Amino acid sequence: MKKASIFIYFIVFAIFSLNLSISQETRTIPSAKVKNLKGETIDTKTFSNDGKPFVICFWATWCSPCIIEQNTLNEVYEKWQEETGVKIISVSIDDTRSSKKVAPFVKGRKWKFEIYLDENSSFKRAMNAGHPPHSFLVNGNGEIVWEHSGFAPGDEEELYAEIKKLVNNKTEE
Repeated sequence: MKKASIFIYFIVFAIFSLNLSISQETRTIPSAKVKNLKGETIDTKTFSNDGKPFVICFWATWCSPCIIEQNTLNEVYEKWQEETGVKIISVSIDDTRSSKKVAPFVKGRKWKFEIYLDENSSFKRAMNAGHPPHSFLVNGNGEIVWEHSGFAPGDEEELYAEIKKLVNNKTEE
């Protein structure tokens, strides 16, 4: 009986250690094809911000929390850029039938961030993003360091705190 207990303990410890090492793997932006609002195809692997952090937000025109999130981020975007240099990349997951609405939708709201179309959700799947809105914070080295699903007023403050942590750690190095 004692040998069985030790064996079970060993198995549980091995599984826990494996999960811990897997969870600590560095995640980077995967390669997927998206389009900008001019219709040009872009490889997401090229997303960057000159060594500064950037945010990738998945959203859709039919998603009310997404629109609230994008409007909220737009209101604070210039201030955040001035203080941290952060860039926001906004990725619409509207499909080919509704993606034609995205450009006028964005223009009407005067959103200032980069907008891309992920019409077949290949980038969304590659990022393992859940239901929109789903946001990722990427550090200056292209590593995903934080993510958040959903949006409620005040969530933008949590995101900004994470951005400031990255910027402050970079300046201390």
